[in-house]
Amino acid sequence: MAEDRNRKIRVRFHKNRGHRARQVDLTRQSHDELADLPSDERVSGKGSQSRHRTLIVKTGDTDAESIRDVDMTDCQRGRVLWSVGANHSCIQTADGQTFDCSVRRVLRTMERETRNVIAAGDWVVFRSTDGATGVIERIEPRHSTLTRGVGRTSQIIVSNVDQAAIVASACDPPLKPALIDRFLVSCEIGGVKGIVCINKADSIEPAHLQPIIGQYAQLGYEVVLTSATRGDGIDRLRQLMNGKATVLTGQSGVGKSSLLNVVQPGLGLRTATVSADTGKGRHTTRVAELVPLASGGWVVDTPGIRQFQLWAVEAADVEAYFIEFRPFVAHCKFANCTHTHEKGCAVLSAVSQGLISALRYESYTRILSGEAERIEDE
Repeated sequence: MAEDRNRKIRVRFHKNRGHRARQVDLTRQSHDELADLPSDERVSGKGSQSRHRTLIVKTGDTDAESIRDVDMTDCQRGRVLWSVGANHSCIQTADGQTFDCSVRRVLRTMERETRNVIAAGDWVVFRSTDGATGVIERIEPRHSTLTRGVGRTSQIIVSNVDQAAIVASACDPPLKPALIDRFLVSCEIGGVKGIVCINKADSIEPAHLQPIIGQYAQLGYEVVLTSATRGDGIDRLRQLMNGKATVLTGQSGVGKSSLLNVVQPGLGLRTATVSADTGKGRHTTRVAELVPLASGGWVVDTPGIRQFQLWAVEAADVEAYFIEFRPFVAHCKFANCTHTHEKGCAVLSAVSQGLISALRYESYTRILSGEAERIEDE
């Protein structure tokens, strides 16, 4: 294991308050014009609303992320059960005690590209203030994440989970393989095992689902057909979740909360039907929450989404996240082949021969070109 060592970093903060920087060039103003300047406009350099602070962080010999060095004398370690907004989290310690915690401002400043600094599943170091509340001083390194893009920032849906059950609906709302593919890519990026769960399987003829089931099963993904109302596949889903940290994710209205209420009776999670007017799912889960399972392990029920944008995926790396491409990429004629139009492309040849699913290939090209980065309910 790489030995930790301390190093210094500079972090820029924005002041909470202060006088505005001058809005005019004083060197080009007459004496009379200068006299008319507002009295509260200070003669200060550009960027007077910002300042820098030197922080001590720990880092190993590798390029792993730096973590803030904290005096552990009066600190505790705990796990985030849920987090709301940027500054309100519930932390549980090893002895089961919970604390309502805010986040140290320095952590929010260090995580500039992340919409939420803290996510359900995070391990943190916090300082208790009165026995029931506290302040999060440090976020421990994450071993896995499920992330999506929101505008120009990333949103960590959950962290430190073993697997993600990507819940889709056989119908109502309609099945969207392209959305499943994007979730699977996010799982590959974040080091999370992907499981495809098709709920409401009792509402459609099973034969109609065979092409989709075969498509993912042949790639090595676990595929589970479930029905929260009839109980189909619940035993298998419960078995897969036993002893694991699992997140259930997917679009609104597919029945994630309903499935969990059947997997573990007594949870009492809120559920709702799909809107008859729009055909879209209704948001019932408002925040991702880590819940212990009676059979062992943890589960995270997440708010349904109506759009999913991948975060920080370079075009040249997209092929790596489609696992069925891997046997063919090395046989492409060109080393920088994009697998879209090149002659001698082994991936295109595999698609034409039916060795790679046409639907999966379409998902690849849409991600590669940036087309429909956001998948919305129709």
